[in-house]
Amino acid sequence: MREVTVAVVQAKPELGSVQQNLAHMSDIIDEISRRQKVDLIIFPELMTTGYEVGVGFTDLAERVPGPSANIIAQRAREFNTHIAFGMVIKEKVESVLYNAAILISNEGEVLGDYRKIHLKGEERMTFRPGFRLPVFETAFGDVGMLIGWDQAFPEAARSLALDGAELLLVLANWEEPHADEWRAYNVARAFENSVFVAASNRVGEEVTLNFFGQSMIVGPRGEPLALVDEPGEGYGVARIDLDLVRRYREEFQIIQSRQPAVYRSLVRKY
Repeated sequence: MREVTVAVVQAKPELGSVQQNLAHMSDIIDEISRRQKVDLIIFPELMTTGYEVGVGFTDLAERVPGPSANIIAQRAREFNTHIAFGMVIKEKVESVLYNAAILISNEGEVLGDYRKIHLKGEERMTFRPGFRLPVFETAFGDVGMLIGWDQAFPEAARSLALDGAELLLVLANWEEPHADEWRAYNVARAFENSVFVAASNRVGEEVTLNFFGQSMIVGPRGEPLALVDEPGEGYGVARIDLDLVRRYREEFQIIQSRQPAVYRSLVRKY
């Protein structure tokens, strides 16, 4: 058995207040870790800045490693836990911004970042789309990350599963009134890939949007393992056995029975 304790955080970042949000994240990490030993803590998309920042993202973007990643890395090392969180990152060209998820090891090492591929609405005016779906090797297993609307595209989760991901982390700012979609996608991605899904969605209101939370951890047979059902901030914890991924994939042959030769339309541009 490869048992891992995972926590999904449901939080409300303050719009444009990076230092305040980092302090809030540190408090949450402290609270979770002092109550039980956890191997991984997942925060929502754009946790360090909030969502409706607009042109202000240019001033708030950071490189990785950088100040925000370094602060969270200290917390990860202090509490011996992996941490995933969302932030806006930039390249050497200051105007090239990405909506990204950062994964930090329990030793405080930045394992890497994933950059949101499927941008929605006004995000396209601010961010460049990512173009890779990396799988990260951690001390406990292989992890893939998706951000927000990525979860609506089954190709993304399937690609990660085919490349070995056993646990999918979904960092989201999923807004009202789309709670039914959120629940359905998380369960479907788990079922169709025989994979664990740990999905962290934010709460609170911003300028025009209201976020509903419902952060959850779902097992590889679509079974709910943890759900943050209250409308405000909170977190859910579940202990999962990653060996079940291989077991269910062997039992149900969901990956092995694919027929890639007949899926040519999937890679055709619309």
